[in-house]
Amino acid sequence: MTPVLPLEKAEPDNNRTNSLERAQNDRFLSSLTGTLDKSLPVPVGTQLFGLIQFGIALGELPAGFRLPSVRDLASHLGIAPMTVSTVYADLRKLGLIEARPGSGTFVAALVKEDRGRVSAMRKLQKKLDSVFTEAEAMGLSAADVASLISARMARGKAVQERPLSLVMIGNFIETTSVYAERVTAYLGLADTISVTTFTALQQGARFPHPADICITHANRRGEVEAFAPHGVPVVGLSYIPSEETRARLASLDPEAHVCVVSVFAEFMALMKPGVLRFAPHVAEIDVRMIDDPALDQVLNWADVVIYASGLESELLPRLPDGREAFEYRHVPDPHSIRTVLLPVLERLRAGMPYLEESL
Repeated sequence: MTPVLPLEKAEPDNNRTNSLERAQNDRFLSSLTGTLDKSLPVPVGTQLFGLIQFGIALGELPAGFRLPSVRDLASHLGIAPMTVSTVYADLRKLGLIEARPGSGTFVAALVKEDRGRVSAMRKLQKKLDSVFTEAEAMGLSAADVASLISARMARGKAVQERPLSLVMIGNFIETTSVYAERVTAYLGLADTISVTTFTALQQGARFPHPADICITHANRRGEVEAFAPHGVPVVGLSYIPSEETRARLASLDPEAHVCVVSVFAEFMALMKPGVLRFAPHVAEIDVRMIDDPALDQVLNWADVVIYASGLESELLPRLPDGREAFEYRHVPDPHSIRTVLLPVLERLRAGMPYLEESL
């Protein structure tokens, strides 16, 4: 009788299954490692939650996919196990993953209600892709976009909280209004922001009312405190060159004769380094004050004129015909808004006294 050989198919199948599972797991871990960015102003737990959620929504993590253990994932990503545990718990609450005792944590099969959510998230993913593409073309980084998203999230939360009245003080009313628009993106829908200038206050103008908080340039905070009503905190923000300014400086012709016109003597020394930071390829740069007697002669020599904010009406009519000119425009630094202004706003909304040392 021919002997009946034992079946050995089960073990190879298991080996193939385990090998496939390991390959999927490796791809998953590699994807997380390449995408999780600890430099972003978004908690790593929030990022991890979003990455797994979108992975499930986009079909990259199919139903039945076994996720790494809390310990393994935390070790691989270099984050706290508690962070991973919290993310997994939040995903379980949404029904996106499930724990199988003795087996591990797996992506759950989507129910009917989840499929509608997944469809919506896929549509949103396409829009987000276009937003990041557009941001990159404008010279904005992923961190800049993340800042805006974080600000929008905070703004949505603030809608339910006490609205605040902000006052912004700057050198010129037009540029200060532009700065205020940038700050508005970080505020609650019911918050208001009014603008005035140092000159107006120095000439006796009434301080805008009501005022819960005052915003100004970091280097002039002490000056503004003399005008602000008692008990109103004054926050000093730092500023950076706008994305448009950075792009125009970078595109300057290396052979161009560049004239930089300043309005404040104390900032004159900063103007040339500020230009060279984004246009190191330009060799011929002459920096002048707006009241320099030789300015018109230099304007005739220059191919490009870069001027400080607030000089449009005084300088532009003096330019020779066809002369290229643009403003060296600044905007409030998003990092300064997040780390300096927003914590004070949150304390004020909660009815807590502001902390002097936090400013």
